[in-house]
Parts: sequence; C-alpha cells; structure tokens
Amino acid sequence: MDINEVTDELYGLEPADFVEIRTARAKEARADGDRALANKIAALRRPTTVAWMVNILARERAEDISNLLELGEAMRDAQRHLAGDDLRALTTQRQQVVRAMAKQAGALAADHGYQPSETALREVGQSLHAALADPEIGELVRAGRLLSAVSYSGMGPAGLTLVGGSEHKRTPTRASREEISEDALIEARSQLVDAEEAEREAEAMARSAHDDANRATANLSDASARVEDLRVQLTQAEQELQFARRAEQVATGQVATSDRELEQVRARVEKLRKRLEAFATD
Repeated sequence: MDINEVTDELYGLEPADFVEIRTARAKEARADGDRALANKIAALRRPTTVAWMVNILARERAEDISNLLELGEAMRDAQRHLAGDDLRALTTQRQQVVRAMAKQAGALAADHGYQPSETALREVGQSLHAALADPEIGELVRAGRLLSAVSYSGMGPAGLTLVGGSEHKRTPTRASREEISEDALIEARSQLVDAEEAEREAEAMARSAHDDANRATANLSDASARVEDLRVQLTQAEQELQFARRAEQVATGQVATSDRELEQVRARVEKLRKRLEAFATD
C-alpha cells in the first residue's frame, strides 16, 4: 500500500464514505509500522460534492476528459497565434462540450444516488472550464483528484481561484510582464468571443421565450372562449332540464288522473253490463 494507491481509492469513493475509509487505511498503515504513510493518508482532504462529481466523470468518462483537455490545448494554441476564426469555432465547441459533460457528471451522480442542484452543475461546468484553461488543473481533473470546485478568472494561471477557498497568485518577473500583457490581450479577445456567443445564445433563448409566451397567450384566449361557450351551453342545458322536469311532473299527474278516470269508466261499464244481464234473465 502506498500513498498513490490510497489516494486513487479515496478519491473514487462517494464523499459520505471518504472519512471512514481514510481512517481505516491510516490505521492499516500505522499497524504496519509506516507512520509516515499513515500521516500522509490522514492528511488527505475529502473532496467537495462538486469535486467528487468531476472526479467520477474523469474516472468513468476518461476518454471524454482527454478530448476536453486536447480541446484546451488547441484553444491555447489558437490564442498564441491569434487565430480569430479558429478561436471562435473552438470557443463554440468548448461551450457545447462543457455543457454536455456537466450533464454527464450530473447523470453519473444521479446513478450514485445523488441529485445535483443547478448550482452544483454550474460549478462542475466552471471547473471543466478551468481545466481547459490551466494545464495544472487539467491534470488534476484527468487524475480524478480534484479537491473542490475551481473557477477561472480569465487572466491565465495567476487568476485561478478555488471556489470558497483562497486565491493562488504568482508574481511575474519583470522579463515576463510584456508576455503577460500580450496573454491578457489574447484572453480579452477570447472573452469577447465568449461574450458574443453567450449574447447570441441569450437572444435565441429570449426569442424562443417570447414565442412560447405568445403561443401560451393565444392558447389561453382560445381556452377562455371555449369555456365561455361551454358556460352558455351549460346554462341552456340547465334551463332545458328544468323545463323537462316540469313537463315530466305534469305528464305524471296526467297519467294518474287518466288512470283514475279509466277505473271509474270500467266500473260503470261493469255495472251496466250486470244490469243488462239481469234484464235478460227476467
């Protein structure tokens, strides 16, 4: 048992099982007399839920992660060479790939019994964007050893921050300042491309929302008209029902009267028949 083996095991676990297994492995190392390994294991931090989602994505969709990181390298190359058309195409591809992979991470988490929130999915997407932008973060993601969600501020590795954590800064040397300024310009252009793409997507979503709202308004108007027609028909039907009930009551009364009159007539007929029979006998 070594630290890499234990680290791989622990960061492949669900967060709820992390502490228990870490404690068990540290005890095993201590029982074997390896206090240094036990201390290293005990010092391993449990990943956040978002980091765990990225880690299981890296472990169960390793090829997709490799393709994502290759895309990041292609984007950095396009930035270095100021290839505007290539950068725009890669930016669009990046957004589509990151969205798809964030959904994959959510589906994998659901398979493990965890239903991620929209915030968690958004932070997964931010972490994948950071992996695209910074090779160091990319390798952590590839290894499935991310500790917490990360975001990228858009100014190269110096702007990489941990969500909910501290900011890691690198002080540039005087010789590198000109290069950083050029990188900042390239990154600003990349951000503009991102913003323009986001604007187009937002406009498309807004148009779709307006269309949906117009259709809903039209459907509501049609439904309201149908309800009004049905109400009129119901009122007419209720009136017809009342008339039918009255007619039925009158008819029922007439039947009773007719039955009584019929019985009376039959009684007279029978009485007259008997009288005629008496005359005939005399």
